[in-house]
Amino acid sequence: MVGVVSVIGAGSVNPTTNVGRLVMTLKPLDQRRDGVVKVIERLKQKIATVPGMTVYFQPVQDVQISTQSSRSQYQYALTATDAAEVSQWSQKLVAEMRRDPIFRDVSSEAQDGGLRAALDINRQRAGQLGVSLQGVTDTLNDAFAQRQISTIYGQANQYRVVLEALPMYQRDPSILDKLYLPGANGAQVPLSAVATLVRTTAPLAISHQAQFPSVSLSFNLAPGEALGDAVEAVKAIETRIGMPGSIVGIYSGDAAEFARSLAGQPWLILAAIITIYIVLGVLYESYIHPITILSTLPSAGVGAILALMLCGQDLSVIGLIGIILLMGIVKKNAIMMIDFALEAERHQGMSSYDAIVQACLLRFRPIMMTTLAALFGALPLAIESGTGAELRFPLGISIIGGLLLSQLLTLYTTPVIYLALDRLNRRIERAVPEPGPSGPPIAGATEGMQ
Repeated sequence: MVGVVSVIGAGSVNPTTNVGRLVMTLKPLDQRRDGVVKVIERLKQKIATVPGMTVYFQPVQDVQISTQSSRSQYQYALTATDAAEVSQWSQKLVAEMRRDPIFRDVSSEAQDGGLRAALDINRQRAGQLGVSLQGVTDTLNDAFAQRQISTIYGQANQYRVVLEALPMYQRDPSILDKLYLPGANGAQVPLSAVATLVRTTAPLAISHQAQFPSVSLSFNLAPGEALGDAVEAVKAIETRIGMPGSIVGIYSGDAAEFARSLAGQPWLILAAIITIYIVLGVLYESYIHPITILSTLPSAGVGAILALMLCGQDLSVIGLIGIILLMGIVKKNAIMMIDFALEAERHQGMSSYDAIVQACLLRFRPIMMTTLAALFGALPLAIESGTGAELRFPLGISIIGGLLLSQLLTLYTTPVIYLALDRLNRRIERAVPEPGPSGPPIAGATEGMQ
C-alpha cells in the first residue's frame, strides 16, 4: 500500500457527520502479488472484530460512470411522494436482498436512527404569559445559531461579533430549561414554562431525486454472479414483497448504464445487420448472396459468449463492443469467397459448384492470414496483466473466441449455404415469369393474321 487519505465530517464526500471515508492507494500491479479483490478480502477479515462500526470496501474503477458516493459498487434508488413510505419499503427491500445469495454488502444510504429534540410550544400558555413565537425563535437563534449582532471596525481589519451560548451549554438539550424568554411587562419567563422538549428519532439526511424524496440502496455481487441476474432478482423481490406502484425504482451509475446497454443492444445489432445487408446487396446486385455472408455472424457471437463463459467473464459493455467488432471482422471470410465465386460465375462461365470450390482453394491462404492477424492483434488484450487490464479482458476474449469458432465453422458452412441459396435463387427466378414486350401491335403482323 502506497498511502491512505481519510476524510472525516460532513461535506461533498460524506453525507453526514457519522460517516468517514478512507482512500487507499495500492502499489502498481507488477509490484504486488494479489489483486484488489484479494486485498479487500484480507482487510475485511481484519476489521470484522472491530465493534461499533460497519465498513464497506469499494474498488475504484478506471472508468467512473457514477457521480454519486455510495458504500457499494451498484446503486438502486427508490423514489415516491411520501418520504415515510419510501423509507419503509426500502427497509423491506434491503432485508430481502440481504437474504438473497446473489448480493453482497447490501446497504441503505438512508440513516433513520438520528436523534432529534423538538420543542412543543403551548401557544395558549405562551399567550397568557405574554411570550410571542418570535421571541422564542430569537432566543434560540441567539443561543445556538451563532447570530451576528455587531461589527467592530479597526484601522486595518473588521471583526464580527457573534452571540451564542458557551460550548458547555450546547452539548445537552436539557440546557434548554435554563433559557428565559421576554414576557409581559419585561418579565423573564423560563422556556420550560411554555414549551415541552420531545425526544424522537429522524433521518440524518433526506435525499431527493427530481424533487421527490428518495432512498438509495447499494450492493455488490457475489463471486461469479452477473449484473443481469441481479437486476432480475431485484424485480422478483419487489414482486414478492408486494411493493406498491407508487414507488419507482431507478438504477444509477454502472447498473443504469448496463440496463441502458441491454435495452438498446437488440436494436443496435439489428441496425448493424440491416446496414451490412444493404451495402452487400448493392455491391453484389443480389438479394440472396448477402444472406450467405451474414450467416457467418451467429457463429462469431456464439464463440465470443462461450469464450467469456470459459474465462469467467461477464457479458459487459466492453464484451458487447467486442461482439460488434466481430461483425466487421468475421464477415470478411465469406466476402473473400463469395466475391471470387460470383466473379468466376459471371465472367468465366463456371457453375456455382466449381466457382465456390475454386474460391475456397484460392482464398484459403488470405482468409487464414487476415484471421490470424486479427487474432494476434487481440491477444495482448486477453493476456496482459498491467494496471487496468481487467477492463480490457472481455474485449480481447470475445474477439479471440469469436474468431476461433467462426474460422472453424465458416470455412465449411459458407460454401454449403452459398450453393443452397444459389439453387433457391434460380428456382425463384424460374417461378417468376419474365414480363413480355409492351406497346401497340405491328401493322404488318396484324394484316397477315387477318
